[in-house]
Amino acid sequence: MKILGISAFYHDSAAALIDNGEIVAAAQEERFTRKKHDPGFPSNAVSFCMEYGGISLNDLDAIVFYDKPLLKFERLLETYYAFAPKGIKSFLTAMPVWIKEKMFLKRLINEELEKLGYDKKKPVKMLFPEHHLSHAASAYYPSPFEKSAILTVDGVGEWATASICLGEGKDITNLKELRFPHSLGLLYSAFTYFLGFRVNSGEYKLMGLAPYGDPTSPDIAKYEKIILEELIELKEDGSVWLDQEFFDYATGLKMVNEHKWEALFGFKTRKPEDALESVHCNLGLAIQNITEEAVIRMAKEAKRLTGADYLCMAGGVALNCVSNGKLQKANIFKEIFIQPAAGDAGGALGAAQAAYHIFFGQERKVTWKADAMRGSYLGPTFSDLEVELAAKKYKAVSTHYENFKELADDAAKLLAEGNVVGWVQGRMEFGPRALGGRSILGDPRNAEMQKKLNLKIKYRESFRPFAPSVLAEDCADYFDYDGTSPYMLLVHPVAESRRKPVPANYNAMDLREKLYFERSDLPSITHIDYSARIQTVHKETNPRYYELINSFKNLTGYAVVVNTSFNVRGEPIVNTPNDAYRCFMRTEMDYLVVGNYIFDKKKQPEWMEKDNWQEEFVLD
Repeated sequence: MKILGISAFYHDSAAALIDNGEIVAAAQEERFTRKKHDPGFPSNAVSFCMEYGGISLNDLDAIVFYDKPLLKFERLLETYYAFAPKGIKSFLTAMPVWIKEKMFLKRLINEELEKLGYDKKKPVKMLFPEHHLSHAASAYYPSPFEKSAILTVDGVGEWATASICLGEGKDITNLKELRFPHSLGLLYSAFTYFLGFRVNSGEYKLMGLAPYGDPTSPDIAKYEKIILEELIELKEDGSVWLDQEFFDYATGLKMVNEHKWEALFGFKTRKPEDALESVHCNLGLAIQNITEEAVIRMAKEAKRLTGADYLCMAGGVALNCVSNGKLQKANIFKEIFIQPAAGDAGGALGAAQAAYHIFFGQERKVTWKADAMRGSYLGPTFSDLEVELAAKKYKAVSTHYENFKELADDAAKLLAEGNVVGWVQGRMEFGPRALGGRSILGDPRNAEMQKKLNLKIKYRESFRPFAPSVLAEDCADYFDYDGTSPYMLLVHPVAESRRKPVPANYNAMDLREKLYFERSDLPSITHIDYSARIQTVHKETNPRYYELINSFKNLTGYAVVVNTSFNVRGEPIVNTPNDAYRCFMRTEMDYLVVGNYIFDKKKQPEWMEKDNWQEEFVLD
């Protein structure tokens, strides 16, 4: 039984193919179109899945869309009615699109599939599970748990903004849900907007900014009090009630009532390129603290309702790896599994799995030791020929290796010498994190590496932290954590033995001074609060990346490298060797490793394309 899942028309469109319950392929449309968070129909991702599965669209048993558009339309109409006459401008903007396109989504999907060779005279069953069921299914079915609580938290689907389910065998039972307009995800996005970051993509920046807040400052308690007394009510079960007088997302064209927020917090809405000040950092820390408390309360409620020993998580809020780390430390559950593509892209996978197990009633068999996501390496791969063709196109100079161990040793030496290395190997990752398939790497011991990567490679804000990739068996040598974190979704402290004490006036320092203070013997991956967003690397799922880090360990004694996604600011992660070479030549990266080839920047011909990535890509 072969089932295609699709998510589209909001953000992060994607497609996923499963065969008898096993995940065959999954990819986001942005990686093909080079348009970050592409919301369009995932034609390229669908074509890739079909090609990788070796089938045509009419061979499928079902095509499954990740939410119910008519139920979402009902929510929009009821919301506009409830708030009328407020929101008339938003209503007039939204309705033509809904009436023209989304009301007739089944027809639109069929038309798009016909362009890819689908014959509507031989129709395939089309299904529409609810948004939060797709999220829940994406987390539970690939997990290694026979029985599990499932917590999904995001902005909004149709009506639900958070849900608690029980997964047992092949079945998922919805036990409790929070409904629009009250939403923890939308609350966090509102602060993302107020602090000058882009909604639906900048939330992770807010999470990275929060540790720059001064935990000893009275501002933190003041801001938390304002949030909890004026903006929201946080319930014992983790649900939130949001005072809609302060928010505009229900019927307006922006997230918040800026005038009222500015009066509440005492400073102006930050513009994207404005300087970051202590008030921004402190407010970021306050909302992060409240988010963490809400998630922990939701998890306790999930434990109470299900009695399960294990927890699965999905939805955009599940990408808040700081919150995830705190939740894990709380020991409410024995183990937690978080879907690596926890946002809307993962809904494509969950929709297919929900159809397989719930609609078609197929039994679930848990036979794997860890999870069924294959390390999240579910996207396209490439051959030596494709690398050679890209090199020929640009008259690029490279060195080919017959022996991969030699390549890994040479690449490790380049890292140890302080070089920045682009690393492209095997299948592309599914989800927002680069996990050693499409990564930019550096030496974590190098105090200048974070600054170099941010300002000369990624061209982004200097405060943004970088993640460590560590050999799984060596994790506890570097971090206060002895478990696994293959998907870079958990933040834990750097080991006490590796830390350097901060000066007495540390909290009084400005952001830039704090940023460049050396906090450990791994300065480039130690965040300002001594934390790190850990990726454990496993030989079973990514043998080449493991080999590289092992070579680096043999050379330096350190089983850790700096890992960031292979892209510049505003660009999706690279997909093909061609994408990788173009990005390599348009940045100050030193070396590029693609498959069995190493490209040295010093040996490349002058880059003649005068394109400007800052104009080509919408900044994130």
